Amino acid sequence: MNFNTTLDDLRCLTEAVRRAGADIAPTYTEYVQLAFAIANDCGEAGRADFLALCSLSAKYNEQNAQKLFTNALRNKHKSIHLATAFHLAKQCGVTTHTTPDEGSKGREGQPPFASHTHARYNKVETDTDGNNTHDDDDNEPEPAAERTDPYSPLPPFGHGHAWPDLLEQIISYGKTDEQRDVLLLGAFTVLGSSLARVVRCQYSRKWQAPCMQTFVVAPSASGKGALTWVRLLVEPIHDKIRGEVKEAMKAYRREKAEYDSMGRERKSREAPVPPPNRMFLISGNNTGTGILQNIMDNDGTGIICESEADTVSAAIGTEYGHWSDTLRKAFDHDRLSYNRRTDREYREVSRSYLSVLLSGTPAQVKPLIPTAENGLFSRQLFYYMPRITQWADQFDEEETDVDEAFRRMGRQWKTTLEELTLQGVFTLKLTKEQKKRFNRTFSRLFHRSSTVNGDEMSSSVVRLAVNTCRMMSVVALLRSLEDSSLVKPAPDIPSDNLKDHIVQRWYMMITDVDFQAVLDLVEPLYLHATHILSFLTPTTVKSRSTADKDMLFASVGNEFTRQELLEKAQARGIPKGTVLTWIKRLTKQGALRNMDGKGTYRKK
Repeated sequence: MNFNTTLDDLRCLTEAVRRAGADIAPTYTEYVQLAFAIANDCGEAGRADFLALCSLSAKYNEQNAQKLFTNALRNKHKSIHLATAFHLAKQCGVTTHTTPDEGSKGREGQPPFASHTHARYNKVETDTDGNNTHDDDDNEPEPAAERTDPYSPLPPFGHGHAWPDLLEQIISYGKTDEQRDVLLLGAFTVLGSSLARVVRCQYSRKWQAPCMQTFVVAPSASGKGALTWVRLLVEPIHDKIRGEVKEAMKAYRREKAEYDSMGRERKSREAPVPPPNRMFLISGNNTGTGILQNIMDNDGTGIICESEADTVSAAIGTEYGHWSDTLRKAFDHDRLSYNRRTDREYREVSRSYLSVLLSGTPAQVKPLIPTAENGLFSRQLFYYMPRITQWADQFDEEETDVDEAFRRMGRQWKTTLEELTLQGVFTLKLTKEQKKRFNRTFSRLFHRSSTVNGDEMSSSVVRLAVNTCRMMSVVALLRSLEDSSLVKPAPDIPSDNLKDHIVQRWYMMITDVDFQAVLDLVEPLYLHATHILSFLTPTTVKSRSTADKDMLFASVGNEFTRQELLEKAQARGIPKGTVLTWIKRLTKQGALRNMDGKGTYRKK
């Protein structure tokens, strides 16, 4: 392959696309493919053209584009070549006199483009009607040595938005996009757990506290250890509670010693009662009754933070475990109770506010969540971190003590939380327009998930909406600390109370920019969840569409042709017959409409 010729071809394509004003990478799938295609065949010399092609999108963010291209240069994807860029342009009606033949293979015998989630590609040559012209023996996969992580890359969150100061400080310690993502998600979970009785929003006719259950999944040594830093944000809260318990225990022992020394006079006095063994950070290595006691002792609040998910799954699987139902109930703030026959002890808490932050390898997912029907799956926020493919320098020239930096932020947060608690309860209120945008986003996602994955993802979408409201509550509260105009007294506060500055209930707004930033997390979180679903055993559905099929549905525009869909499906390794059956089913269900009877479809 002549490098200069390849670069000339790219520049001709860039000029043609620029003249046409075409957005050839409208979704994240094409965005990633374009980066690998140019990086693989043109190297650093193709960066300017990649940025020029991306800049035609309304979603263009130069910083994110620069990072993506740098990542593509570093992590070569051998099955994607420049023919992919020409293919993407052709889909938008842009061609040049240098357009390579895309009928079967790209440069050096490579396919036009491959799935962004699968490095494996079966070479299948077709005639003009898309029929296989070779026997199955010719469909040889790439050598195993050339395969990459089959679940990479998944879409990151993107960090073009300026989050509230505390969140910006937290994510600044991430060295990669993925680390910044998990730090953001971990911060939502940990900070939300401490705001359980301070912040709320009404959704699904219930008061929702910002308590979330998050599971970061990654191969060993992939950087998920950064989550241990966010735990430090609430350790000062935990330490304060433990200090209070220690002092209460000292007082109890004194009272107990006095009581025991009273002799017969004890009959006229009640025996002192041990204080609740309160804690905020609850161990995942716990029994069923133990976890309930920990939650109830702290008035229903707390968080489980475990860096190895099998700590929790092993505890749940023991003879005295079986508390996965506690996690499910706590997500919905349900009543928790237990009764022990030995001492006829009955305890309950009317509302529970337990948060969970776990990390683990892919192999640790199934022991905790055997199937999607388990109920834990739909309640979790998932993030899949790809394996590390390049050595990274871990020496810090500035020798930053990140642990101490997070402890310092934790001490500051504890002080802020104490002040907020004295002020009362903050209720998030969305505007009518924000509610419309929220419902529009989730209505489309729910229809898409039901069509592609059936019931296995529908409940996840419903609960992702709940988690989205909870994340918005955290962001709105943090932003209000910087802009007091976003908070005002609840309208039913008596005027006399307002004059005396006695206000215990506040209405809190979220800016449109922050609202959209959280809403933009929905798509990547959904896609990460569909990939985690592929680790689990199918249950009620004997055969289901995979996450790649869901990505296929998302990758086409509102109007597309059968051939376009088949080309995309071939790159993802989805059989032609499966796609045709899928189109027929979607059309019958009313999700698609055949526009001309010749293979042009429009989404409804």
